[in-house]
Amino acid sequence: MDKITNNKEEQIELLSCALEGGCSAKIPPDLLEKTLAPIMQTKVDSNLLSDVDIGDDAGVYKISDDNALIFTVDYFPPVIADPYGFGQIAACNSISDVYAMGGEPRLALNITMFPKDDSLNILANILKGGQDKATEAGVLVIGGHTITDTTVKYGMAVIGFANPNKITTNSAAKEGDIIILTKALGTGSCLAAMRQGLVKDADIEDVFESMKTLNKKACAIMNKYDVKCATDITGFGLMGHAYKMAKASNVSIEINSSALPMFNKSYEVLDMACIPGAAFTNMRYVGDNILVDDDVDYNLKMLSFDPQTAGGLFICADKNNAENILADLWRDGIECASIIGKVNKKEKEYLHLIK
Repeated sequence: MDKITNNKEEQIELLSCALEGGCSAKIPPDLLEKTLAPIMQTKVDSNLLSDVDIGDDAGVYKISDDNALIFTVDYFPPVIADPYGFGQIAACNSISDVYAMGGEPRLALNITMFPKDDSLNILANILKGGQDKATEAGVLVIGGHTITDTTVKYGMAVIGFANPNKITTNSAAKEGDIIILTKALGTGSCLAAMRQGLVKDADIEDVFESMKTLNKKACAIMNKYDVKCATDITGFGLMGHAYKMAKASNVSIEINSSALPMFNKSYEVLDMACIPGAAFTNMRYVGDNILVDDDVDYNLKMLSFDPQTAGGLFICADKNNAENILADLWRDGIECASIIGKVNKKEKEYLHLIK
């Protein structure tokens, strides 16, 4: 659909409104867990199937024998200057957690912060981008909440549904599973390089396109093969989310660094030492729970910690289905989908990064 027309004098530079953009703006996971620990409560309702205690992608509440509600929320500052495109990316990222749980997203509420003295046409374009992406996902946007703030932020609270017996969690990885990643890595570094003028927008069109691509098709294929364990890769990076999964599942996860899919400019900007601070925060979060082989390329190591915005699904596939899942992903146009590792029995470290 067409964007809402803006007068040039009304336009604001969205990227100037954010110290950090996208999922790089998340509070560091180690600090967040420490903060939440004293207030986390033991489950008191047997219908609560998933909550914050295992770090899953969304909360799940059983409402009948064959239906469960999936509830999630996500919002962040702008990652690109185009308001409509930012709205698309933010909505795509917000909806993704429902797909990561194997669910079907159905309803959403907008969450918006916007400077009161700036052009409301910009706000309208952000919301239009979000609305159009939600429509593509089959999601009804039924309202929301908007407040004034000095910086722009946008996202959604999303409700989805799934069979309670078929929920995909991050705590069901089992030894022998093959790990498939459905999107390329490097959004954090590429966007940082763009903001620093090291690359042009045209150089990272593949990054923009990926962030605007729903995980809808990947979820459908995952469900076709009755996958039990998955997550989506966002601000905590590939390794941060893999660590959460390995810990929740009491297994060790081995990642092949040379198999990681990346955007056209990912390696180049990492080689220029354009590494967002959140990558080092993610590394601190994983801490001593990872073994990195001496022959692993440093840039690929940092790629594995790079904070992603609207990243792909990290799927633990049964070894008997992995090749078929990969073929179906490719057949459905998810060409960068790759087998990147496997699940092993619990070892000393939860993660092992090999060459």
